[in-house]
Amino acid sequence: MENNKLLHTLETKEVDEISFVSFFTFIAVAVIIGAVVGLGVSRLNKKTTTTSDKTKGTTQSAGIVDKKTFKDSAEGILREGGIDGEGNFHLERTGGISQNAYLTSSTVDLSNYIGKKVKVWGQTFSGQKAGWLMDVGLVEIEK
Repeated sequence: MENNKLLHTLETKEVDEISFVSFFTFIAVAVIIGAVVGLGVSRLNKKTTTTSDKTKGTTQSAGIVDKKTFKDSAEGILREGGIDGEGNFHLERTGGISQNAYLTSSTVDLSNYIGKKVKVWGQTFSGQKAGWLMDVGLVEIEK
């Protein structure tokens, strides 16, 4: 019978150090990724604004300044309460209850503006009971 080896020895190479090119390629990629992430975070922070009236300590405006997303706007006196489960707040506007704009917001705490004349920017949604239902992204106190 012929003697066949079933096991073979494989050649191995030890890697003692990372190559110069690989190391600097890794560093360059890390710097580029860091710069892109940093730029994205800084642009996101520029879109958020909150200003204060230093004499009264009240917030004059708050939210995200993004007129492309928040195209719709309305003005009136902010009141608490929605209509039949739609909205948590509403704008009391000239023309009576039929002209109210019902509001909700995932961005701004509207409770800070109750009883004040405000202008809001947001995105309109269809409501079952509300004639006008808006998700508010930016609110500003009117003078």
